[in-house]
Amino acid sequence: MSEQTSKEIRSMVTADGNIEISIATTEIPTPSDNEVLIKVEASPINPSDLGLLISFAADLTTLSVLGSGDGTVATMKIHPAMMGAMKPRLDQSMPVGNEGSGVIVDAGANAKALIGKTVGVAGGSMYSQYRCVPASSCLVMDDSTTSAEAASSFVNPLTALAFVETMKMENHSAIVNTAAASNLGQMLVKICKDDSVPLVNIVRKPEQVAVLKDLGAEHICNTSDPDFMKNLVAALIATGATLAFDATGGGNEGKLPGQILAAMEIAANKTAKEYSRYGSDTYKQVYIYGGLDQSPTILNRSFGMQWGLGGWLLTPMIGRIGMERFQQMRERVAKEIKTTFASQYTQEISFEEMLQPDIIKAYAKQATGEKFLVNPHK
Repeated sequence: MSEQTSKEIRSMVTADGNIEISIATTEIPTPSDNEVLIKVEASPINPSDLGLLISFAADLTTLSVLGSGDGTVATMKIHPAMMGAMKPRLDQSMPVGNEGSGVIVDAGANAKALIGKTVGVAGGSMYSQYRCVPASSCLVMDDSTTSAEAASSFVNPLTALAFVETMKMENHSAIVNTAAASNLGQMLVKICKDDSVPLVNIVRKPEQVAVLKDLGAEHICNTSDPDFMKNLVAALIATGATLAFDATGGGNEGKLPGQILAAMEIAANKTAKEYSRYGSDTYKQVYIYGGLDQSPTILNRSFGMQWGLGGWLLTPMIGRIGMERFQQMRERVAKEIKTTFASQYTQEISFEEMLQPDIIKAYAKQATGEKFLVNPHK
């Protein structure tokens, strides 16, 4: 290789209450025997990246940018009340980017056969021009698959597949998903259709209903519809869904998780044989797996005593699933990366563009249908 250095995006919270995003230059590492060196060509900006990149404590109204090219630095204030939560990362320049893809350009003695292969990887620090990772971490793609097509091959695809695995492991028979018109939500629609899993999709806008109908989704409930709860109960009765995954953390002014549980209780009581002051004996579970809505989660407890609300994260779930099944899931993603797990992007951006105010504000919105792809070599 002629290159000796690699550029990467860094994020740092300073002791004086700012968060700084910059472009750093590092030496390109040499892979050890079981490692590969990837020329990273594409990396998505997922909601899960934003917690480290800009943090959910940043005040975007204070955003300013100095410099240009590799010297570009974006700065914004941290909300003072949130500084306490930032203490563990103060004054640490941290690399960012959960997943990405590219071509293997060098490899250690035990991985030489992978040189030239396009791979997807969730190795962290993926907003980098070059990334050295264990060969076992790579998902090898078909020769016809481009880096852009393979960029989102881990976080959303494996999360969607793991929802179905969670359903099976916890003895549910159907799923409810919020923010269902998102990239992940559309993947879940395709998975459930192919695997004959009943699915209730919750969205916020009529145009999102249309998107899911075009994919063949059967049960779609729009929170902006005056009959949302009535429609949700009907969908739950039809599917028997008692498990929900909520990407918002709140939604509908913080009430959405509670509304789902309440609708599940109403649906369960439609078939109850006798009244109980403790509610139905049907167990209902909502998992919060994202924070698209930063408002508090509000529960108006109208759903009996057989219910649960908890957090859900892919990494520990993989441990529960087991490596054999997880490997089968990975192989399915690679096989269906252009169909079931295809991702669409509204804009491809460079490192310098990634630090511009308008673009930061755009990807910070986490808006459905507005997904950004970072090209480290652009």
